Amino acid sequence: MTRPETPSSARPTTPPSARPETPSSLQPRPETLAVHPPHVELTGSRPLGVPLHQGHVFAFDSADALAEGFTSPDAFLYARLGNPTVRTLEDAVARLEGGASGLSFASGMGAVNAVLLALLGSGAHVVAQTCLYGGTYAVLTDLAARWGVHVTYVSGTDPEEVRAALRPETRLLYLETIANPTTRVSDLPALAAVAAGAGVPVAVDNTFASPLLCRPLDHGADIVIHSATKYLAGHADVLGGIAVFKDRELYGRVRRHAVEQGASTDPFAAWLTLRGLQTLSLRMERQCANAAELAARLAAHPAVAAVRHPSLASHPDREVAARLLPAGGGGVVSADLAGGRDAGRTFVEAVRLASLSVSLGDVKTLVMHPASTSHHQLDPAALTAAGIGAGTVRISVGIEHVEDLWTDLEQALDQALERAA
Repeated sequence: MTRPETPSSARPTTPPSARPETPSSLQPRPETLAVHPPHVELTGSRPLGVPLHQGHVFAFDSADALAEGFTSPDAFLYARLGNPTVRTLEDAVARLEGGASGLSFASGMGAVNAVLLALLGSGAHVVAQTCLYGGTYAVLTDLAARWGVHVTYVSGTDPEEVRAALRPETRLLYLETIANPTTRVSDLPALAAVAAGAGVPVAVDNTFASPLLCRPLDHGADIVIHSATKYLAGHADVLGGIAVFKDRELYGRVRRHAVEQGASTDPFAAWLTLRGLQTLSLRMERQCANAAELAARLAAHPAVAAVRHPSLASHPDREVAARLLPAGGGGVVSADLAGGRDAGRTFVEAVRLASLSVSLGDVKTLVMHPASTSHHQLDPAALTAAGIGAGTVRISVGIEHVEDLWTDLEQALDQALERAA
């Protein structure tokens, strides 16, 4: 059998001296050729979109190069340790956040766990704001029970409260830019300055804001965390998370733990998230505008006892939001319905255009009842401390026409009001 000529565009670019020549006597049979297709090398052009490198393992031309790959965070040898498509996502989000390096994960909670487990140890102390995503609260509670990690909860608005909470064993200040689901806005510069004075790193969950509305690293944070599932990807078809670090030293500390935990990003999920990033600015602009308009209308409906969105003059953190979120208050609106739990459940089941779903940041509008879903881990006292009532509903506003959204929400509110009567 005659061995086919390899096209010049598919020939390897490694110098002949670095790769042993195939003996001329080796004439691969069809079974072998099927396993070893030629690799196409680009000549004079490049793909307009980011290539999807789905392979999980990479080959080397020397034993030394492979050995060095195990100690270099920049090498590609095994997908759990790094992948070109995943690296592109990490670099893209790090650039958006103004950070030195990014580290991608299989989910937002993968990112949260990696940061907490890397920076905390037995007996460590954490200062965290009271209103946190339920999953983050659950992790801190579990660490307290199993590792003896001590957690002090603060409002997230008072620097002196943080100063009083700090201890010699404090290892982290954990905040959210826009709290889930109350939309409280943390005064990042003031709080981070207190932590920095004590040498305590600051981690900020920036999922609700995205880097288009706020860059926490610019305000003193050391780590920024995202559930990439939400606004970064934006189309309800990706599960992912990412952490961005202010410096390479902190990145290295977390990466050493993360690669052993194995919560690595699938390359296809990274590729989908990169696709979503391209429309992030357009989506955020529309979602912020829709959310602000709906918040104003919700405030005037008799079924609603209170509405929270950073755009409202009545928001308790309006001045902080004006400084940190000048481009918009985000796409999430929180409302307390006058009829309590029954009214809240009636509302989320009565929507027709919006969907009853636990996620957020999608192009479609989603509603949910936090006390029975995303924050079910919190007992009644913790729910009250976090500002989540029995009738609190969360609305993640999409990019639909705002009048169609209001028609749907209004009819659902009317049903909730009727139920409460």
